[in-house]
Amino acid sequence: MDHGVAIRRRDLSDAEREFVRPLLPESPPGRKRLDDRRVLNGIGWKFRTGTAWRDVPERYGPWTTLHTRFRRWAADGTFDRMLRAARAKADAAGDTEWLVSVDSTIVRAHQHAAGPERGLRDPALGRSRGGLTSKIHLACDGRGRPLGFVVTGGSTHDRTRFTAVREAIRVPRLGPGRPRPATRANPDD
Repeated sequence: MDHGVAIRRRDLSDAEREFVRPLLPESPPGRKRLDDRRVLNGIGWKFRTGTAWRDVPERYGPWTTLHTRFRRWAADGTFDRMLRAARAKADAAGDTEWLVSVDSTIVRAHQHAAGPERGLRDPALGRSRGGLTSKIHLACDGRGRPLGFVVTGGSTHDRTRFTAVREAIRVPRLGPGRPRPATRANPDD
């Protein structure tokens, strides 16, 4: 239980909460803020359902708080730290399946994503038959957990980015040592 609210399916468990707690930024001094667990559960609900921020249920707190905290944590690298720590923990436990799959998906970009009409300046945006798009090239372990990714323009062919995606795989270690790359993932190879 958290503040009198029952934990729902897909909300953070107590173990997951304890895992992410040290990875979250410190609360600034002053007035008491909304519990990080509720905020993370609300952010997770928003992205699982694909709904607008304004439609997140009130049980997770004000949508403005969720949106503000999401943007702040995305900008300061909090979510990147969480992902790196989860990868390191899984690898240290021998839970990373090193049969790696690489695939991509195309995402339509908003019409204003490129900025002024003077042309595209962001290499992660491209024009294709579908309009302005980006492509996410993702490498996952055998259990479907992300290991590395590269974002390009939507018209970029998958084959041209395979090496870049493979090189993006860097699984950190819990103790000393360099991150484990995909090319040397299995010491028996």
